[in-house]
Amino acid sequence: MSSTFRVTITRKEGLSDPEGSTSRKALVDLGFDEVSDVSFGRIITITVDEDDHDRAAARVDEMCTKLLANPVMERYRVETVS
Repeated sequence: MSSTFRVTITRKEGLSDPEGSTSRKALVDLGFDEVSDVSFGRIITITVDEDDHDRAAARVDEMCTKLLANPVMERYRVETVS
């Protein structure tokens, strides 16, 4: 049995987001004056072949802490897709 998870990774509050700042400025320059903030993140979909759903979720959490997310600068959320 396999389980699919969606991992959403975003910057922690208070840290600069150069991509977001640049994109916000570009949007305002294009006439979208109502844009006050833009932030970038990543969404990763992971399918794990594991019969125990809780163990699969724990493995995905471990993947995030060891490789996928930088715990100093980013936070992440793991959601079950199927």
